[in-house]
Amino acid sequence: MRRLSGVLAAVLLTAACTTATAPVPAPVPAAPPDPGFTVVASGDVLIHPALTEQATKDGSGTRDYRPELAGIRDVVSRADLAICHLETPLAAAGGPFRGYPDFSAPPEIATALAATGYDDCSTASNHTLDQGTAGVQRTLDALDAAGVRHTGSARSEQEAATPLVLDVHGVKVAHVSFTFGFNGRTVPADRPWVANTLDARAVLAAARAAKAAGAQVVIASLHWGVEYRQEPTEDQRRIARQLLADPAVDLIIGHHAHVVQPFERIGGKWVAYGLGNSIARHDEPRGTTEEGAIARFHFTPSGSGWTVDRAEYVPTVIDLGPPIRLRTARDAGADPARTDEVVFSRGAREAGLTRAAG
Repeated sequence: MRRLSGVLAAVLLTAACTTATAPVPAPVPAAPPDPGFTVVASGDVLIHPALTEQATKDGSGTRDYRPELAGIRDVVSRADLAICHLETPLAAAGGPFRGYPDFSAPPEIATALAATGYDDCSTASNHTLDQGTAGVQRTLDALDAAGVRHTGSARSEQEAATPLVLDVHGVKVAHVSFTFGFNGRTVPADRPWVANTLDARAVLAAARAAKAAGAQVVIASLHWGVEYRQEPTEDQRRIARQLLADPAVDLIIGHHAHVVQPFERIGGKWVAYGLGNSIARHDEPRGTTEEGAIARFHFTPSGSGWTVDRAEYVPTVIDLGPPIRLRTARDAGADPARTDEVVFSRGAREAGLTRAAG
C-alpha cells in the first residue's frame, strides 16, 4: 500500500510539473482591418394605403412602419452605407394621406427607414412633384428630422447645388439622384432646381461636381425604365454605358419598374438596372411586383481609386399576409429562381455577382 501511495504521489507530482511548464499557445493574430466599405441599396419604397393601414394596426392606433421593414433590418444595418429610394412625397402628420396616382404618405415612414438602418435616400422619382413644392419641403424636412440624408430633390437652389458627400469610414462617398420625368408635371419655372430630371450630361455634371468637392466614389440612383418590364430598355443601356465610361461615376442603382431587372458589369463597373419594389402593396399584385433585390457592393482601394471587388444581391419578398411584411426570400421560405433568372440574364454571374441569403 505504501509503495502504491508513493507511485501515485510521483505521478501527481509529474503531472503538476508538466502542467506548470506547458508552453503558452501563441496568440492568434487579429484580422487586418478592412480597408474598404460595403454599400447596400434597395428598391422602391412605395407607400400605398394598405401599408398605412397595416402600420396603424402594428402601432395600435399610431402609425408604425417598422414591423413591415423589420425583415431586412439585419441586411441593411450591417452595411457601412445603406441607401433607400423614397418614391412618394410625405404629408404633414395630420394628412391628408393619398395613394396612387398622386401620393401623399405619412411622415412616420421616414423614422421607420432610419430605424431599419438606412443612412441616405434618393428622392427623385416620377412622383416627386405629386404634392408640388410643398410636398418636396415636407418630405425633406421629415427625412432631416429622422436623421436620414437625401438627394434628388431640394428646398433651395443652394441645397440643390451642394453635392451630398458622405463620410463612410473615412472615405468620401457621393450620391446623386435623377428621374426620367414627373408624370406630366414640370418643375416650376422659378424653381428649376427642385428635382433632378434624368439626362446623361446632367448626371455627369453632378458627379463631376461631387468629385470636385472631394468625393472618392460617386453612386448614381436613376429612376428609369418601363413599369413592370424586367428587360432594361435601350435607353437604360445606352445611359448606363455612357455614365460608366466616365471616371466620375462608379456605380448605378436603378428603380421605377416595380419589378426586378438585371445587374450588369460594364467596363469593370456595375449597374443594377432595377431593384424592384422594396415595400409596396399594389391593388393588383403580379407576383413579380412582390419580388425585390437588395444590392450589396464592397468597394476596395485600387491603383486607380476605388473598385468593386465583391458584388452580391439578396432576394426579397413582400409577404402580403396579413400582416404585410418585407422579408428576405430565405426567411420567407420563397424560391428565388425567377429573380435569379432576371438578375443574372446579362452575364452578371460570369462577371462575379453572387446571390447571398442575407
